[in-house]
Amino acid sequence: MDHFLYRDGALFAEDVAVADIAASVGTPFYVYSTATLERHYRLFEEALAGMPHLVCYAMKANSNLAVIRTLGNLGAGMDVVSIGEYLKAKAAGVPGDRIVFSGVGKTADEMRTALTGGIRQFNVESEPELLALNAVAMSLDQTAPVTIRVNPDVDAKTHEKIATGRKEDKFGIPISRARAIYAEAAALPGIEVVGIDVHIGSQLTDLAPFEQAYGKIAELTRQLRADGHNIRRLDLGGGLGIPYERSNSAPPLPLDYGAVIKRTLGDLDCEIEIEPGRLIAGNAGLLVSKVIYVKSGEDRKFLILDSAMNDLVRPSMYGSHHDIVPVNEPGPGLEPQPFDVVGPVCESGDTFAKQRLLPPVAAGDLVAFRSAGAYGAVMASEYNSRPLIPEVLVKGDQFAVIRARPSYDAMINRDSIPEWL
Repeated sequence: MDHFLYRDGALFAEDVAVADIAASVGTPFYVYSTATLERHYRLFEEALAGMPHLVCYAMKANSNLAVIRTLGNLGAGMDVVSIGEYLKAKAAGVPGDRIVFSGVGKTADEMRTALTGGIRQFNVESEPELLALNAVAMSLDQTAPVTIRVNPDVDAKTHEKIATGRKEDKFGIPISRARAIYAEAAALPGIEVVGIDVHIGSQLTDLAPFEQAYGKIAELTRQLRADGHNIRRLDLGGGLGIPYERSNSAPPLPLDYGAVIKRTLGDLDCEIEIEPGRLIAGNAGLLVSKVIYVKSGEDRKFLILDSAMNDLVRPSMYGSHHDIVPVNEPGPGLEPQPFDVVGPVCESGDTFAKQRLLPPVAAGDLVAFRSAGAYGAVMASEYNSRPLIPEVLVKGDQFAVIRARPSYDAMINRDSIPEWL
């Protein structure tokens, strides 16, 4: 569910007309709904009710400070994968004891900053990282709390580029070596083992891979406890999918996902951490764009928009689908037409959709890409020297620009020319 609905033929973001935002900030832009962000976070809270838990929002999905603050104010923790995300979380007011640090390539400087500033845990991904973290912690006369990410060799049946739980993926340590590496960790004076971490992939639309992976984690928990480790926290990652195509059946609900967690891990007396990102932010955002031209080719029509692959790269990168809807609701009886929906970037890959059935549209009309709140603005670039586009947050009948569009001068002046040129 989201809070982007038609009223009297016009698309609204909560109680604000999308066309009014476009008139104020120009196109293209992202717009996020506070009510949707809050509702989706609370769905996970309800799913884990009755268990000790922390819902850690995966900031890589959308790391705007206003989004982080919105969720942090509800009590959310944060899952970060870089020191930049860590510092953003702190800047948004999230305390260190609600921040977990994931990622395969943490540097010593990043570890030092997080240990100094406060951290809930490091999700350690390799033996070299474990040794480096131990050295940093000892240099600060601290003990670093860690979970070790194990790779359960479970195929999540998701897109090749977002699968993370198979033995050939770069993440975590093989579950077959977990007991040996936990023994090594327990012997390091700068390390405190607090739990186990697992994450098998993103945009999962079936609960079976979760159940398979969590069953392996339950068995490993019992083994590690028998070995003498105080396993008291299980970080289960994220990955629950969202319905990018409204015509398709909906993915499992957070409540169903919570039931899997309770069934497989509920008897272990562990605190549960989960790291949802896409399901919290994805359907909470739109990308709004304007039609520049409707171009007739030899055998097809092209809808040329003022947004491009540098603004929303998912269709080009993953072949991803986003529903595209007109901001002004089409009248009854209008026959949809097939369009190739493209942007102005000089790449054939700058294509959002091919032969997509859409209502008749004309130059100057506004269209909206649904489910664009996750992995949209955070993956944007200035390719073709196109400035990053604004982000807008709506709450009720109010809206505010939460990242402004830079001027061309600001973009140009970030570069410098050496004196000898």
